[in-house]
Amino acid sequence: MRYSMKLFLCGMLVCLAGLTLSPEPLHAQAKAKRGKKDADVPGVADYQSKNFMVRTDLPPDDAKDLLKRLETMLALIEKYFEQKLKSPIGMFVVKDINAWPKEALSQLDPAGLNSVQTGGGLTIGQTQTSNATGQVLDAKAVVYAVADRGTPQHEAVHAYCILSFGRTGPTWYAEGMAEIGQYWTDKGLGVHCHDIVMKYLKSQEPKELTEIVDVADSTGDSWENYAWRWVLCHMLANNPNYAPRFKPLGLGLLNGKDVTFETVYGPMAKEINFEYQFFLRHIDQGYRADLCAWDWKAKYTPCKGSTPFTAKVDANKGWQPSKISVESGQSYDYSSSGTWKTSATGTAVNADGGEEGAGRLMGIIFDEYKLSEPFNLGAYGSFTPPQSGSLLLRCEDKWHELADNSGKMQVRLKMTGKGNPLPMPDVKANAKDAPAKAAKTKSVEADKSK
Repeated sequence: MRYSMKLFLCGMLVCLAGLTLSPEPLHAQAKAKRGKKDADVPGVADYQSKNFMVRTDLPPDDAKDLLKRLETMLALIEKYFEQKLKSPIGMFVVKDINAWPKEALSQLDPAGLNSVQTGGGLTIGQTQTSNATGQVLDAKAVVYAVADRGTPQHEAVHAYCILSFGRTGPTWYAEGMAEIGQYWTDKGLGVHCHDIVMKYLKSQEPKELTEIVDVADSTGDSWENYAWRWVLCHMLANNPNYAPRFKPLGLGLLNGKDVTFETVYGPMAKEINFEYQFFLRHIDQGYRADLCAWDWKAKYTPCKGSTPFTAKVDANKGWQPSKISVESGQSYDYSSSGTWKTSATGTAVNADGGEEGAGRLMGIIFDEYKLSEPFNLGAYGSFTPPQSGSLLLRCEDKWHELADNSGKMQVRLKMTGKGNPLPMPDVKANAKDAPAKAAKTKSVEADKSK
């Protein structure tokens, strides 16, 4: 059987043989080398947990906290990929390069040293594969990272993929998943990223999907490109419309299968692009891609005749199908029942909402992958849609604060002037916070801020 050695660079990534962490602690060396003016600079020492060996100049408590965060992230990523790490990950994590004595710096790979000196991170790995089967026979990886901005977690994802699969996949996937790794916690599925990344994404026109997944794209280019790759991977990994395909796609890429983003998601191109644009339009810390996913399977029936249609609307989700289609210029009546809350400790309100409109029932029209402006509804009244299309409903609340909402509404809808009037809702539950407007017919009010 013949073997081949594969050398590669990841996250800024190259591979060399014989990469190990010396077990001999360097704290004593570092302490001996420090002069009086450097007496407050922590020394370099080794720290170890179940799956990580870290040499760092971080203070002991910070080093232990880093190990805890790395182990938490690793447990999540092992669960996601259903693949246990095969060997511990060795890491050099630098807070202040001046705290490292020459003996310690001499043990760093030149490329790794350069990466931390320039404020970045580098994972150096090596794989040994069989020429006959392509199977990965052995793999090594070591991480070099600055101590801030989540870089150690990012690079640890690269190391995990090298040690577990022998590769990291194409750039968009490798860097996107590594960015997910640095933000990955056990506190839920909400968006969590650096403020500078959030500010950047909110200020830019969305990058085209085809540009993000371009196989000619190279790693190590810019944090801005990393941000776009993270956005795409986060949405695909957390949106139930795409997550079932995303995990097999990733495993295929990591195992060297002949799969691409285009072959997997090509038939869903319009849907993905719509939700990707929607995601970026409303993105903020805490935004839940799973709660705001679009229901593409919903069937819509023209709202005609005298028979009312009934829709159910959950407070903790985004736009939800009413399952009726409406026509521009035609008036429609609605009547809602139930209460909901827009925070865990908030007061239950009816569909008229509470102060400043929080909890109000809202509507929007979808047609040919385009949305109208949102418009106000409420507990009872009538509306004339701004355009023809499918009617969707939701509870008014900030898009990144839906997770703690509770309750639901039952909304009855019919054409105005057809059949019996819809029943007046019971508004007692909301009498204190939002006086009923039951006798008032509501006109469409576009909310430009949405």
